[in-house]
Parts: sequence; C-alpha cells; structure tokens
Amino acid sequence: MRHVLQAVSAVALTSLSLSIAAQTPAASPAPAAAAIQVPLEKLPYSPVLNVNNLDRSVNPCTDFYQFSCGGWMKNNPIPADQSSWSVYGKLGYDNQQFLWGILRDAAAMKDRNPNQQKIGDYFAACVDETAVDKRGDAPIQPVLTRIAGYKSREALLRDLPAFAADVDGSFFFNAGSTQDPEDSDKVIAEQSAGGLGLPDRDYYLKTDAKSVEIRQKYVAYIAQLLSMSGEPAAQAKADAEAVLKLETALATASLSRVDMRDPYKTFHKLTLADLQKQVPAVDWTEFFKRSGAPTFTTMNIQQPALNAALQTVLTTTSLPALQAYERFHALTNAAPAMSKPWQDAQFAFNSHYLRGTPTMAPRWRRCTAQVDRFLGEALGQEFVRRTFSADTKAKTLLMTKGIEDQMKLEIEQLDWMSPATKAEALKKLSTIRNKVGYPDTWRDYSALKIDRTDYFGDLHRANDFASRREFGKIGKPMDRNEWGMTPPTVNAYFDPQNNDINFPAGVLQPPLYDPKEDEAVNYGNTGSTIGHELTHGFDDEGRQFDAKGNLRDWWTKDDAKGFEDRINCVRDQFATYTVVDDIHINSKLTSGEDVADLGGTLIAYLAWRDATKLQRLAPVEGFTPDQRFFIGFAQWACENKRPEEQRVRAATDPHSPGEARINGIVTNLPQFATAFNCPKTAPMVKANVCKVW
Repeated sequence: MRHVLQAVSAVALTSLSLSIAAQTPAASPAPAAAAIQVPLEKLPYSPVLNVNNLDRSVNPCTDFYQFSCGGWMKNNPIPADQSSWSVYGKLGYDNQQFLWGILRDAAAMKDRNPNQQKIGDYFAACVDETAVDKRGDAPIQPVLTRIAGYKSREALLRDLPAFAADVDGSFFFNAGSTQDPEDSDKVIAEQSAGGLGLPDRDYYLKTDAKSVEIRQKYVAYIAQLLSMSGEPAAQAKADAEAVLKLETALATASLSRVDMRDPYKTFHKLTLADLQKQVPAVDWTEFFKRSGAPTFTTMNIQQPALNAALQTVLTTTSLPALQAYERFHALTNAAPAMSKPWQDAQFAFNSHYLRGTPTMAPRWRRCTAQVDRFLGEALGQEFVRRTFSADTKAKTLLMTKGIEDQMKLEIEQLDWMSPATKAEALKKLSTIRNKVGYPDTWRDYSALKIDRTDYFGDLHRANDFASRREFGKIGKPMDRNEWGMTPPTVNAYFDPQNNDINFPAGVLQPPLYDPKEDEAVNYGNTGSTIGHELTHGFDDEGRQFDAKGNLRDWWTKDDAKGFEDRINCVRDQFATYTVVDDIHINSKLTSGEDVADLGGTLIAYLAWRDATKLQRLAPVEGFTPDQRFFIGFAQWACENKRPEEQRVRAATDPHSPGEARINGIVTNLPQFATAFNCPKTAPMVKANVCKVW
C-alpha cells in the first residue's frame, strides 16, 4: 500500500516532510532521566534561553555554536535508544510522554467518545506485547502464501494491482494523489519512484568501501528475513542477491535528491494511458481502482525515464526473484508489528547498523508514535485541549505578522530585483496563509475500525484508511485547510503549493517558545523559525511557485540570475563544512534550508528590533538584548548525533548539521558581530557576507 502526500518544505526532518531540527521525531529521555518511565501529568518547563547550556570557556566570536550549545551537548548525551538527540528531540519526548498519559487514560475510560475509543484501543492493542508475541508471524502468513502461489511471472503481474493495494509496504513504485502543479486548486493522480529498501538511491550506486559494506550487510539482512520465513539458507542468500540486483536497477534509473528539488524535473503532466504505454506490465486502471481512486484521465508521472527501467525489471526478472522481492518487502514492513525476533532483526539493521542506535525504544514510545501517525488529529484534539492556549496562538500570529511586514520591506528595498519581479513577490507574500496550532476542521476517522484485540489488523486498517483517503482525493478540489503535520508535532513547515506556513501546537512550547519570555529570545528562536518558513516561499524551490501555488516562472531572466548568484554564495560556503569523517555538506541539497535559515534569521532580527523600538531594553542574565536574540537563535539547534546517523543525514537530509546552521548563518550577519563586539579577524566574521533576502 502506498500513497504520496503533497510535498512540503519545512524547518526539521521527519519521515513525512522537511523540518527545522532535522532530528528523529519523538526521542527518548537522556540517560539521567531514563528511570522516569511513567506518563507525564504536566509538561515540564525549560527556559527559551538557558544559561546552563552555554560553554563560557569558548569565545562566541570564535565558535558561536560551541559557546551557545557546549553545555547542552556535554550534559545531554545521546540516549541508548536514539541515533541523535537535540533540543527538539527532548521536547518531542516530553510531548510524547504526555501523550502516553492521554492514551493510557483513553484506554481505561468507560465512557468514551468515538475518537477516545479509537486512540485508546489502538494504543492498548499495540502495547500488549504478550498478545503480539503469541501471534508470532501468523499475521503475515496469508501474504506469503499468496506470493508462493504464483505459477508464472505473468500470474504475479496480473495480481500486482490488487497485491500492491492490499499489502502494506512499498513494492516496485509509489503512487497516490498530489496537488496539480499547474492548477493548485485541483488534486490529480501521481506515480513516482519507490520500492527501495535502503535510505537513498546513492546507497546502491556509490563504490567507496563503506557503501560496499552497507550493501553486503543489506543482503545479509534480506537473507535473514527470508530464512526466518522458512527459506533454506543457501536459497535465502541467492534470493537476497537477486533482490539487491532488482533494487539496484530501479535506483540506477532514479533521480537524485538534488534533482528532485527541481519541480520541473518531477512534473510531467500526462495521462493514465501514457502511463499504461510506459509500463504495460501493470494494469494501471485496475491498480488505481483497487487503491480507491475514482475514474480519472490526467495525472503526473514524476519520472518517466525510471518507468522504462521498471518495465524491464518486471518483464525480465525471473519469477523466483520477483517473489523473493515481494516476500522481503512484505516481511520488513510487517516486522515491527510481529513477535520479538522479527522486531529485533529489523532493528539490528535499520536502526543499530545504519544509524548506530544501541537499543530499541520502549514499546510505549513506539506505540504512542504510531497513534500520532495514524490517528494524529484525534489524539491532537486531546493534546490541544490540555496544552495550547488562545494567548499563545494570538501572540504567535502577531509575531508572524511583524515578520511578514519586515519581509515586505526587505523585498521592496532589494537592489538586485526588478519592479516586475518585486510586484509578483509582494503579491505572493501578501497571500501567504498562517496556520497556527491545529486545523480549523478536525479529520473524520469514523470509517476506521480499531479493535483492541487485533493490533496487526489495526495497523493494516490504519494504513489502508490513510492510503485510500489519499487516492480518494483524486479529481477533487484541493482542501487548503488540511495540515501535513499533527498538532503534537515538534516541527513546522512551508507548503509551496498551498502557499502557507504551518506551526503545530507541539512546537510552540518552551524551550522553543514562551509568551511570558522576553521578546529577544522568542524572536531569536521561534521568530527565526517563522522567518525560515516564510523564506521557503522564496528559496531555490519555493520561488518557482506563484501566489496561487502554481508552478510558473514569474522571474525575469536577470532577476533569476541575480538570485542564483546570491544563493551560490551560500552553497560555496556550506560546501566547505564537514559532516563526519571526510564527508562534506552537499550544499546543492541543503541550499534551500540554508537560504531559509539566513533570510529567516535576518528578517526575525529586524522585526524584533522594530517591535521593541519604543521600549528601553535592559540586559538579562548578563547578556544584552541583541546577544539574547542570537543566543536564543542558536540554542534551538543544540544537538548530538552518532557518526552513523551523520552519514545517513549527509546523503538524505536537506538540512545542514546544527553547527553549520548556526555558525554558517551568524558569519553572514554583521548584526551578530556588532552584538558581541567581534574583531574583523574573528572566525565568526566574514569580510564578504552572503545575502539573498
């Protein structure tokens, strides 16, 4: 089962979207707090600017990130069940521990509304380890029997439309619905790349020693799951090699992550008949029908060139290899919901080996994350009711308005942009919608059946509900009020086609935002995040969409060149930073986020100065207001990452590491050097700064 959600651009990394902190969501407590394994009745408080997080042995003009975060990094080692740890991660953990209490209560309540029943019973079924272990791999056996029953390649392909719709996992390709790039008021069908088991296509193509080792370990993992399902060891090894060969063929023909940032390279508005001609091995009409899509003609085919490889794979790969591929992907997808040996096997490769995580997260945390994923707006209603005030929403919107006003002034004063392009940019800016806290209309889950005695079935039905909901949007008007993140999420994002910025309630909490704190740190932290999301509308990707969210070139040729010249300054700078070992930042991948960091921080600073221009601001805790702004900006990014995680991020994450996101930005802001009285020769000062917006 697969579906494509609308693309969003954000300030932190999640499995769904791009985002500000670029950390794994919903992290566990640091070792010192590991014993506190009980739900929270109240969310803990932490100041937006915490002087205990500083490393005062470091001169801020030498290494501002270490100065701002050195104490935090020392006092917050990565928990054993995490590949990384950050300020965002700790807040995510606190939110999740609070959600745990909500779910525990919902599971035990006698008098419940329908949403409380669903979230409570899903959680109760998920945490019942005894029942899960007792079932073993029984839930996946019907799928394995189905795969084994194919007598020919043709039989497998005839069943593929139904199989892909019925079975959870990604097989050969992805498909679903998407907002029409040419007409953002409409939703159309989409077919795209999919079916790979490694994090990125480059894992299959790179020839360095580490990449070769990863592929060897991957083959061993495939063979392990196939052996656990009953295959003889020798056959499992041969089948695993065949699976790698099949996936390598798909990866070789796929676009890189950098190319995927160019919306013109992924937009090919064609028809269902065109797709049928490109991949005649699949009955596409039947596939979309089985997946819950209404009848349609027009669609987007993300990568037509890849479909030639897909057709070759489906028509020339042997039946045993195709069966092995389907078995493995069904097994690896189902493993976390089966008995402990299956969970352990998947964790050992995906989390321990690839990302360096020593131990698996506690089951309550994994189950809480699942409820948030599949029933996020039902759970979110309970979270918002207990945590999110009208005052927080009002003050966030007021801050956003001030930052937008400052962005308007910046655009009007640009000396490199023509009046014609400025007019389009200002039109786009004036139509950006600000969505704060939670949706105006909550999602309806009434069609989703949850049974507290059938966890595996609940997981499948939740996947099916989400998938069919996406396919069902095809041909309908775009719902611009929909959110791409749940209310408890510690994250934020900009949606280029909806032309809106979205701040869930979960991210508008201490230590990221506190309406009772002084404005300097709030603007430095959350204000810079608001500016970041706003700037995404005008980064290398977002700038290609107009005020309506349509893919349209509204730039003059000279203005486009002026933009590229300025963004290349940022790319050249960030390409010099090392991620881990000898791996440098892929600045062509991260430039959108880097530009958003740079523009967003500057705009937030100017908006803060304007908002407080009539006030007499005094130092607090030994720091001037300007210094507090910049420390507030830096301390959201405090983090620790395992080397394995850093390698994965370097290949897949469009965000730079935290150190680069702070030091790389302040070196381009003369206001920072002034605030800390930095000499011109200091490492945090550049003679020729990069400035885009």
